[in-house]
Amino acid sequence: MKVTKQKYGQFLVNSPVNFTGTYFADTVDGLEHDSVHRFLKDSRLTPASLREKVAEVIVYSPKGRILFDDSVMDKYGSQAIEGAVKQYSGNVHHPVMGIGVVTCVYYNPDNGLFYPLDFRQYDKARDGKTKLDHVMDMMKEIIRRQVPFTHFLMDSWYATTELLNQIMDWGKLFVCAIKSNRLFSPDQVNEHGKHIQKPVRELDWSGEATATGYHGRLKSLPRKRLLKLFRIVVGSDKTEYIVTNDVAIITTDDARAESAIRWKIEEFHRELKQLTGIERCQARKNRSQRNHIVLCMLGYGLGHEQNHLPSKTRSTKSLRGRAVASSGYYFFYLLMVGFAKVLFSAVWPRWILPVA
Repeated sequence: MKVTKQKYGQFLVNSPVNFTGTYFADTVDGLEHDSVHRFLKDSRLTPASLREKVAEVIVYSPKGRILFDDSVMDKYGSQAIEGAVKQYSGNVHHPVMGIGVVTCVYYNPDNGLFYPLDFRQYDKARDGKTKLDHVMDMMKEIIRRQVPFTHFLMDSWYATTELLNQIMDWGKLFVCAIKSNRLFSPDQVNEHGKHIQKPVRELDWSGEATATGYHGRLKSLPRKRLLKLFRIVVGSDKTEYIVTNDVAIITTDDARAESAIRWKIEEFHRELKQLTGIERCQARKNRSQRNHIVLCMLGYGLGHEQNHLPSKTRSTKSLRGRAVASSGYYFFYLLMVGFAKVLFSAVWPRWILPVA
């Protein structure tokens, strides 16, 4: 039997726990493990495959949001996998051996759904590109395709002067976090009639600034490109500083609500890892890993075609649908029946009633 993109993708989104090629071959009659190995090694899938296919199922909105972030596909204990390098993981808060993936997600606020729009594998040793280069490439592709949206949303890693300037050159809006040591100059003057420039954490955040933030200029941006700056207390030990060029965001509560949309991409990363086994591929070749990542993205993205559920319920019901529910629960039922038979065969008095 020949392996195809559709068959491999269906396997990924329907497998309950095991996502290896060996298990794929074991569960399909007439399929050899070598066929799966050759398919992953010889196919030439790229992010363009995701863009083309997912474009058919995305529900666009003129109020859409474009989210950027990166995630590490953990390959712990696998020094021989090409493309896996030591890099910091925000999930475990220390460097791990893994494959970095920079992702772009489209969020539709009208129906609450998000879709994988594009991605790039971070492999600087191979292509010489940084994560910022990958984000810039994806932004340019989005503008070229004229995807309907209003805002770019990013974390502080991507809030560089170059990216922010480019977004404003396109006439687009952004809402992104910045590091606490970024220099900001409010449009206020001191007693000497001069504008002050301080790290955002050292600005006076009492009084009116608590509710409405500051209006001014971020260092290195052109003087006429003024931004709004807000301080958002996320928890007892965490504070975020948010900048935006959206004049409609007036208060800190407005900024908090818009910035919270960024966490949709964290939901996407969690679901992608839990439901498609994107980290579980054990192939050693870089090309095999790349193809596996593309097919995981495709399997996740195309799941929206049949399962337009709110994001809060999608993690348990959407991608695998009835197939996973039925096969998973039936597998659990068989497991419990077998366990019960073993238990009762050991403790049940056979003179009362024999165990089947």
